[in-house]
Amino acid sequence: MEILQALINGLLIGGVYAVVSIGLTLVFGVMSIINFAQAEFLMLGMFVAFFCWQYLGLDPLLGSLVAFAVVFVLGTFVQRILIERVLHAPEVAQIFLTVGLLIVLENAALIAFGSEFRSVRVPYQTWAVEFGGLIVGVPYLLAFTISLIAGASLWAFMRFTWIGQAMRATAQDPTAALSLGINAKLIRRIAFGLGVGMTALGGAVILPYFTASPTVGGQFVVLMFTAVVLGGLGNVLGAVIGGLTVGVIQTLSTLVLPIQLQNLVLFVVFILVLALRPEGLLRQK
Repeated sequence: MEILQALINGLLIGGVYAVVSIGLTLVFGVMSIINFAQAEFLMLGMFVAFFCWQYLGLDPLLGSLVAFAVVFVLGTFVQRILIERVLHAPEVAQIFLTVGLLIVLENAALIAFGSEFRSVRVPYQTWAVEFGGLIVGVPYLLAFTISLIAGASLWAFMRFTWIGQAMRATAQDPTAALSLGINAKLIRRIAFGLGVGMTALGGAVILPYFTASPTVGGQFVVLMFTAVVLGGLGNVLGAVIGGLTVGVIQTLSTLVLPIQLQNLVLFVVFILVLALRPEGLLRQK
């Protein structure tokens, strides 16, 4: 029963990790650039939702939509002003730019918001439901549900809309997409906005059971990269499976290790996958 409880908790947490990781893999899939600042957009999403709750009385789950919209717009500007300039530059320049962006965003948040931790208070914060002896926290269940809806909506957008199809075409062959009249620059801008927006939404929905701070991104960066490495960079389905797997590994590891060491197992998995199958579990070489 204890293992089953940990498995369910891991899947609920992993659903949020999946949405957060989809954003990272979407950016890589369309632009072939690894955004090391991705977790800082999660932090921004948390703060947008927090201030919506504090000043507008908006529930963080509804505030997640505002967080998505705000960070989407911010992401399009970042892509146009910064990311677009280094797409054809050496990889080291791309790395330096996104790492520099990480530092700038984190320190700007420290200056603007201070270093203290912030949390929300909502009526369902301590609620739980029971299924056959298994206890599920309502905040975790709601966060998982919103993440599931967001992931399904993104899949439908990518599958059935013209912009989504253009995005997939640009990811597969930018030159061919350009020859078909697709505005590749605009598509890349939208893709980056969607990628960081999804990550911000994932950050906002966990606010009922997680605290926001300018340095919170550091707690998620390893989780995100482990998830996308497991599934294969650029593979959206792989990011979903990788996110769920990371959540399960986290919760199951606490059964045998102190909670402070739960990320140790993730580091080991991360290193093993990079060493044995760097293309990911679901991606061909």
